[in-house]
Amino acid sequence: MVKHHNLRFVILDGGHARFVKPAADNALHTEEALDSTHAHSRTSDLVSDRHGRSFESGSATRHAYTPRHDPHDLDRLRFAQFIGEKLVTESAAGAFNELVVVAPSDILAALTNALDHDTTAKIIGSLAKDLVKVPDHELWPHLKEWVRPVHRAG
Repeated sequence: MVKHHNLRFVILDGGHARFVKPAADNALHTEEALDSTHAHSRTSDLVSDRHGRSFESGSATRHAYTPRHDPHDLDRLRFAQFIGEKLVTESAAGAFNELVVVAPSDILAALTNALDHDTTAKIIGSLAKDLVKVPDHELWPHLKEWVRPVHRAG
């Protein structure tokens, strides 16, 4: 019987995430893909139609100040936090015992900050790179250092 170390890769950017696992042949396969619409219920109702013009959706009220934070950047960071919370839940359920996180550096920081101590302890590596749109069959050169050969029970 072939056994992996229950390794999971999470590959994300500010709006998309993929959960990737090695298969018996050491090929990498996406098991689940999410986008920011899954976390939409957690976003604010504050939107901006142009820099410096923000308004509450459904309201004609305008504000004369420039927002201190770009709403798009905040949405990206909220999505990373949403994925972090999902990983904490799955880690507690035993879905994986080793984790590699792959994301652009700002998203990587937001993701790791959203993890609890137990999930953080399962991280065996990280890569500050945007690989969300890289197909499964092209991930190997980027992630192979963390995939160990499968163990075959004798």
